[in-house]
Amino acid sequence: MKSLLTALALATGLAITCTPAAWAAGPARAAELTPAAIDAYVGRALDQTGLPGLSVVVTHGDRIVHAAGYGHDSAGETVTAGTPMRVASVTKSFTAMAAMILVEEGRLSLDKPVAEQLPGFRMADPRAKAITLRHLLNQTSGLSDTTTDIGDLDTAASLKEYAAKLATATLRAAPGTHWEYCNVNYNVAARLVEVASGRSFGDFMRERVFEPLGMRSSGVSERTVRPADGYNSVFGLWLPRPELPAFLDGSGSGGVITTAADMGRWLITQNGRGRRLVGPAGLTTMHAPSSVREYGMGWGIDDETRRLTHSGNLFTYTAVETIVPRTGYGFAVMANSASLTDDTFAIASGLADLSEGRTPEVPGGDRQQFELVLGVVTLAAAALGTLGAVRSRRWAARRLATRTPRKWRAGLRLVPVLLPAALLAAYPDLISFLMNGRTVTWAQLTYFAAPLTITLVVAAAAGLVTAVLRLAHHRTLTGRQ
Repeated sequence: MKSLLTALALATGLAITCTPAAWAAGPARAAELTPAAIDAYVGRALDQTGLPGLSVVVTHGDRIVHAAGYGHDSAGETVTAGTPMRVASVTKSFTAMAAMILVEEGRLSLDKPVAEQLPGFRMADPRAKAITLRHLLNQTSGLSDTTTDIGDLDTAASLKEYAAKLATATLRAAPGTHWEYCNVNYNVAARLVEVASGRSFGDFMRERVFEPLGMRSSGVSERTVRPADGYNSVFGLWLPRPELPAFLDGSGSGGVITTAADMGRWLITQNGRGRRLVGPAGLTTMHAPSSVREYGMGWGIDDETRRLTHSGNLFTYTAVETIVPRTGYGFAVMANSASLTDDTFAIASGLADLSEGRTPEVPGGDRQQFELVLGVVTLAAAALGTLGAVRSRRWAARRLATRTPRKWRAGLRLVPVLLPAALLAAYPDLISFLMNGRTVTWAQLTYFAAPLTITLVVAAAAGLVTAVLRLAHHRTLTGRQ
């Protein structure tokens, strides 16, 4: 099971180092993966996870093996291979491709400072002058959620405004010395694409990436491609909800909306087949790790499985893409839902295992079990709070009967019932800390973390009501003595 923190981190994925030798060797022998086998596996996964909808595509070499949809969307329509889905941080591999196209045309440089390529780019940190496009794409620029005002950045109406808002931000580390996942990197990279090409990021993506690949149902804006609302799971019930407002429209970090059928074409070109947008050297550069971390340019890297993967989560959608240059296979799994667990990663991994002749694990049950436990805890907290409120007068009477000479001792006995409230007050900051500084807001915690948030709210309310009534009765009884 992917933990809550993994889900909240908008997972960056795991994959492999793709060297030029790996490309030259060509596809290794792989198991034949048939549409029937794919349907059977995904069908079992859908049944066991209870996901409302799912779309999947598998490619091999220069062909789409199978693209299909399963389940339904929030309007009750059947999900198909042509159903638009948000792919969240999977967008980063698209942004890297756009930048690499311009690098190969000589209009951008990977290693020239961003400040020299993006007029007006400045930050309140002299080290920012050394940031390069390579640093942005490798997530080694030093940019961090902890040193930028993410809430303010998300109010930007354009990439130009977004970049301008960085004028007061600082860096967490010197460029090229520290890896940290930060969406700001890819939004600045998208702005570089705009300036170098003279086109909006959305127009460039349509003209130079989507249309050449035949991805006619893809875009980076709801104005061009409109997905249905996604779902959140709340104690086992899937509730349709609009995506959380943020800087998504046209962004380079998470704006892409696409379909399983279109993702098939994308996976083929990422495996160096079909229509190629950049040369082999450019593709190798994007798939290679930096010197700081096993992360390429919009791709995570796993030496053990020899897979390149990136996943994403936009609070009501989850998605993952995986390619295996060694075998020529590619996989994309997209769900119109988000919860405390992310099953798309496990499903993509299972399909990859199938393609390599291994018996895959079928995900399922983790979300239901986790939310069942939280539901029981919520009911228990409500019951204990009610009991505590009813018995609060008796509690106060017992404290007075002991003739405790120090009031602080009675107060100390309130600490256990106030702990949930203290935890709730620190909730966003605590989650942010556990996620290495990634910014997490209250609004975000009411989406796919809703069951945990509800549990904490109920426990905190129960404790506060009990404490207030105990103190009130204690004061009343004290006054009568």
